[in-house]
Amino acid sequence: MKLNRRRRALAAAVPFALALPLLTLGAGNAAAATDHQAEDATISQGTVATNHAGYTGTGFVDYTNITGSYVEFGVSEASAATVPVAFRYANGTSADRPMNISVNGTVVATNVSFPVTADWDTWATKTVNLPLEAGAGTIRATATTANGGPNLDKVTIGAPASTGPAVPFGSHQFPYVAGTLKPTGSQADLDQAVLSKYTAWKSAFVRQNCGNGWYEVISPDADHPYVAEAQGYGMVVTALMAGADPDAKKIFDGLVKYMLAHPSVNNSSLLAAEQDSSCRSVDGSDSATDGDLDVAYGLLLADRQWGSAGTYDYKSLAVKHINAIKADEVNPSTHLTKLGDWSSSGDQYYYVTRSSDWMIDHFRAFRRATGDAAWDTIRAAHQNLITSQQATYAPGTGLLADFVVGTNGTPKPAAGQVLESPNDGDYSWNACRDPWRIGTDAVTSGDPASLASARKLNAWVKAKTGGSPAAVVSGYHLNGSAYDSGHDMAFTAPFAVTALTDPGSQAWLDALWSKLAGTAIDPALYYGGSVQLQSMIVASGNYWVP
Repeated sequence: MKLNRRRRALAAAVPFALALPLLTLGAGNAAAATDHQAEDATISQGTVATNHAGYTGTGFVDYTNITGSYVEFGVSEASAATVPVAFRYANGTSADRPMNISVNGTVVATNVSFPVTADWDTWATKTVNLPLEAGAGTIRATATTANGGPNLDKVTIGAPASTGPAVPFGSHQFPYVAGTLKPTGSQADLDQAVLSKYTAWKSAFVRQNCGNGWYEVISPDADHPYVAEAQGYGMVVTALMAGADPDAKKIFDGLVKYMLAHPSVNNSSLLAAEQDSSCRSVDGSDSATDGDLDVAYGLLLADRQWGSAGTYDYKSLAVKHINAIKADEVNPSTHLTKLGDWSSSGDQYYYVTRSSDWMIDHFRAFRRATGDAAWDTIRAAHQNLITSQQATYAPGTGLLADFVVGTNGTPKPAAGQVLESPNDGDYSWNACRDPWRIGTDAVTSGDPASLASARKLNAWVKAKTGGSPAAVVSGYHLNGSAYDSGHDMAFTAPFAVTALTDPGSQAWLDALWSKLAGTAIDPALYYGGSVQLQSMIVASGNYWVP
């Protein structure tokens, strides 16, 4: 039987046009994908440079910082076709460097985003489908701002769309529901703040400590060095940051390999919850529901990002994991999450559920991925429970308890210690994630129940703190009185997500964002740092549901 999972008590100028090389490409022939080096193209107001690492060919083009600077490639098509064209670039600034893409002198894609990369030595790929005509022609990439374009290494014409992530970080392909707030500032600045925080988080917690081609997320402040929750966070974060981090897929696959090497003893399609410093599963080698929910969700993100034809079939692994969650981590009579696959009918935990496992957006994604209508039932059961718990036990605050008991009758907050601490019935180290989880579904789905629950939480905390994020403490009773005077990002950061839902909370949201962006990742506090980063991903508009 699994008991306590944690918790924390704690280059020369080029003034003239260079000769245009021609590239022949048969229409529709994916096998004819060909690299075309920028340094060999026509360059206007730019330089051929070699002062940054990682370029291909003999150099790259450094655009002059001026609107209208461009690089133009010559192409030749056997017949007219719409062809994917991948631009390999680096943008080590803090601002997007958009460009217009023209074919034969006509702009066919306006202000195409070339988001920031980690630095000038970090290269990313932007793929655009372009309508190329039969015969000789040109493709031109023209800077549209005074900053000029990014450093441009090459284009690959006829490149399969799967050569890069389908939803690169900073592309904002999935707008949130109408009325959702955004922290004040340019989108590029918001994205850069997230990227900076991700870089620090990755440096602090992403490891290869145990060989075998594995990547692991280390958790120095948890009960064990490696926990399922952390691996789930790692998979979700890495998939969302693809495009900004060129190593995202490599890291993700290493996390998948680790996950597959550590199955639960009860259901081999689930992840064992805890490993020691040698990466050996311990403490029963059974599962924890929260980790498995994020593992499955991360696999769905990966399938959308990179497809499932590579080393791992992400989609099949995701569906397998989702089905295992339904079989062994969801109570079949209440349709609510259990604590893990170790709880079974007749034990004292069978009708206990943890509020931080109520990931409504994940349940929506699982329904789409599997076609299983049971996930609609599961989602509705959790939304109904959130609404009723807020109305009955926290009408003035909207706070939820870490653990809810008696789910086969009248669900209510735990009275004292059930699993982890005497504060199991309070808004403590599990429930502190609830505003992030509930708010995420609210802004991505617009569901009225999630919006109402998120707004209730937001209204309370804004009033409670007087609009000062520094006043958020690490533990509250459900009536809103504090039982702890400490401070932790695990408690502060999630409220930035609920603030997105209230049109009257711009100042409060800005204060929270400033607090999150200005607070360094503490290498000793994996939990708070992970919640902080993921809350910033959502608040900056970079989260999406596969």
